[in-house]
Amino acid sequence: MGPILSAVVAMGGLGLVLSAALGVAAKVFYVYVDPKIGEVADVLPGANCGGCGYAGCNDCAAAMVAGEAAPNACKAGGDSVTQAAAAILGISATAAERDIAKIFCRGAHGAAERKFIYSGISDCRAAMQVSGGDKSCSYGCLGLGTCVAACPFDALSMGDDGLPVVDERFCTGCGTCVSVCPRHIPQLIKETQKAATLCSSHDLGKIVKAICSVGCIGCGKCKKACPEKAITITKFLSIVDHEKCNGCGKCFEKCPTGVIQSLVA
Repeated sequence: MGPILSAVVAMGGLGLVLSAALGVAAKVFYVYVDPKIGEVADVLPGANCGGCGYAGCNDCAAAMVAGEAAPNACKAGGDSVTQAAAAILGISATAAERDIAKIFCRGAHGAAERKFIYSGISDCRAAMQVSGGDKSCSYGCLGLGTCVAACPFDALSMGDDGLPVVDERFCTGCGTCVSVCPRHIPQLIKETQKAATLCSSHDLGKIVKAICSVGCIGCGKCKKACPEKAITITKFLSIVDHEKCNGCGKCFEKCPTGVIQSLVA
């Protein structure tokens, strides 16, 4: 029994030494973590969507506690989360105006021409690697649902026409769909925006006419008709200024392709 007892004593002694060393290391290398970070993180949605600009909800909570981010930084949480975070931090805050995603392409089946039939991986990013995608419009939606699969809130689905559909009830404006789309077809706009040109093409009008029946041709008729001067033509694409637009609808009447749409239900 002598050798066994000696081994047990030796191992026990080694365990005590290592425990003491770990205890000392824990004190020497201890990093204080403000308990408010955990409290704020607990009221955040936990989706880690990145819409706040931070890597995840814990990083966002740490930034709020440090004063580097406002209590309304979490786009997914809305007003209830803003108020809960503000209460923990002991400050007052108002929710930021809500952003929602819109699909800036109307080139559905039958409206936009295709160069070839793509039969590869069902992912828009993969399709882009094959001659830049199968759509003749180099700015149009490829319709393979990469944005739908990436949405952490199930706010997107594929429509029968081959274009994504946004369910505004569930959209938090996190921007995940925007970041994964190789053509940036989903774009974030303010919930209160009244009108938008739902097209992303910067091609010349004659090119658009040849490949898409519902694209913006940059004719400028909408710009001339707008009494609020809320429309500009930038690189052959009509852009509506949310701050100036009052939703009067005069641009809708003049647009020859119907690409400027009312966003008011």
